[in-house]
Amino acid sequence: MSAVVNSPITYSVIRSQRATADIIIERDGSIVVRAPYSVDDAGLQEVVRSKMYWIYKALAEWEELNESRVVREYRNGESFLYLGRSYRLALVEDQEEQLLLKGGRFCMRRDLLEPTDLSSVRSVFRNFYTERGMARIADRVRYFAPKVGVTPKDAAVRELGNRWGSCTQSGRLAFHWKAMMAPSSVVDFIVVHELTHLHERHHTDAFWNEIDKVMPDYRDRRDWLRRNGAALDV
Repeated sequence: MSAVVNSPITYSVIRSQRATADIIIERDGSIVVRAPYSVDDAGLQEVVRSKMYWIYKALAEWEELNESRVVREYRNGESFLYLGRSYRLALVEDQEEQLLLKGGRFCMRRDLLEPTDLSSVRSVFRNFYTERGMARIADRVRYFAPKVGVTPKDAAVRELGNRWGSCTQSGRLAFHWKAMMAPSSVVDFIVVHELTHLHERHHTDAFWNEIDKVMPDYRDRRDWLRRNGAALDV
């Protein structure tokens, strides 16, 4: 990936074996241009210039959507999400596990906050979502794969930066642990989205048509993720 700054905006370029150039606004607000190897830098700059109105409009929309971002604190009563439901945090003393979801609450050992190291506490939540996600998402992949008509090699749950999921050409799927905060219907959309990439690598009309065959209401699920995705964090 390379960055281009000698234009009205800064964007990164990813070249691959593809037919056309595509511009994406990532979840962190960065701009990525995915392009064929055959298009040189001058050609890319022309593509970006031709799409400038769309880019500024998309960035303004991104700023509006990110107003939903929530900064959570690790204290009694703070709300954390799991499969679309909000659960209050309870700091407890007598618990072997670092974090449990029980009795309608997230119960976390109080000593994890001493000394205060928010990165390590965040990793406790990340591990919780990852472990829960491994079982649930594997089950949903098994359920939807035959409906989509594909056979993935495997599926993992891990940190994926600004992507909800990924799919390699060899058939390996990965899903962001944060997806486990979304409602189950949205988790299913993310699963079907990645499975469909085994048919269609890019977000063409054919890609969305394939999703529509399996999930006719995918637009509602996609829109929920688009509106609320910034709030799915710990």
